[in-house]
Amino acid sequence: MPPIRTEPITDRSVWTGADLERDRSWEFALTAGQQTELDRALQHTKERGLELAEITKEEFPLPTLERALQDLLGELRDGRGFALLHGVPTEGYALEELEKIYWGLCTHLGVGVTQNSEAGLIHYVTDGKLRPKQGTRGVGNPGPVGLHVDLADCVALFCVRQAPDDPHSLVASSMTVYNEIVRQHPEWLPRLYEGFIWNRADEEAPSETPVSNYKVPAFSAADGFVSCRFNGHWIRKGMERIGEVFTDEETVIFEFISKTAAANSFDFPLHTGDIAICNNYTVFHGRASHEPVEDETQKRLLLRIWMNLPDVRPFADEGRIRYGVIRHGNLGWTAADLLAGNNRSPHLRRDDGVPEVRDWLSRTE
Repeated sequence: MPPIRTEPITDRSVWTGADLERDRSWEFALTAGQQTELDRALQHTKERGLELAEITKEEFPLPTLERALQDLLGELRDGRGFALLHGVPTEGYALEELEKIYWGLCTHLGVGVTQNSEAGLIHYVTDGKLRPKQGTRGVGNPGPVGLHVDLADCVALFCVRQAPDDPHSLVASSMTVYNEIVRQHPEWLPRLYEGFIWNRADEEAPSETPVSNYKVPAFSAADGFVSCRFNGHWIRKGMERIGEVFTDEETVIFEFISKTAAANSFDFPLHTGDIAICNNYTVFHGRASHEPVEDETQKRLLLRIWMNLPDVRPFADEGRIRYGVIRHGNLGWTAADLLAGNNRSPHLRRDDGVPEVRDWLSRTE
C-alpha cells in the first residue's frame, strides 16, 4: 500500500460552507461581450457543419473569454475545487444549440468523456422524456441526492430549467472531511486507503465484470496531494453484488463521512444559465429534493458534462484512482474515441484488471 498521509491538509481545498460564503472568489459571471462571443463561436460551428463531437477548442474560439476560463480552471485545480459560472445565454436557443455552446465552452477547460450506456457526451439530468439510458442509476429523480463524487476528474452541471420549487445544490470539501478523519480517527485511514469494490450499475460491456474486480482507494496520497474517490451508493451496491456485508467499523466510517460532509457543506441556488463545476478529487456535490412535476415543459433539466482536466494532480496509481471507476462499457471515452469508433472495443486493461493509463488511440505505440 502507498504511504498514508497522517498530516492535515492546509491548502485552499480545505473549506467550510462559512468560508465559501465569506470569500466568493469561486464565483464567475459572463459579461455581455463574452455572451456574444459564445454565440459567435456557435455560429462558427454551424458554418462549418460540425457535430457536437467534432467541436474542439480550436473550432470554438473564445478570444477574450479564454482568460476567464483559465482563471476558473485554476480555481478547480488549485483553489476551492468548486466554481459557479453565471450568465450562459439560453433564451432563443434550441437544446441542440445549447449543447454545442456548453460543450464548446467546456473544451477550454478539459476533455469531455462519455457517461452512460448510450456513449453520451452530454447527459440530461431529468426525470422527463429526455432522460438517457443509464443502467440502474437513478440520476434526475426528484428525491434528495447525498453528497458524493462523480466518476471523471470533474463534473459540470448546466442549468437549463430549474424545478419550480427551486431546490438548492450542495457542495462540501472532501479535504475538510479528510482532516477530520486525521484529527479524530486516524485508525480508519488504512481501511480507506485500501479502498472498495465499485458497482458498474449494469453499464459494463459483456466481456467486463459487473463490479470493479479491484479496489479503488477512498482516499490516496501522492506528492503532497490527497485524492478522494468516495461514493457511498456505488460502493454499497458493489459490495452487495459480491455478497459482502459492511463491518461495524465500515458502517461507522461511512456515516462519519456523510455527516461530516453535510455539517461543513455549502448550499446555493442553481438557476437557468448557471454552470456549477466540481473537482471530484476534492469536492463532494449533491442537492436537496424537489416536488415532482408532471408537465414536461416544467421539469427540472440540467445538462451534465464529465471532463478530464489537464495536469489535474499526481496519483499513487493513476489507472486505479483516476480511471478505475469510469472506464467500463461505453463510459470514459473521449469525443475523439467516438469519432474513431474505439468505443466498439473494450477499454484497455492491465493484467490486474485496472484500466491502462494511456489513451486508446495510442494502443499500437
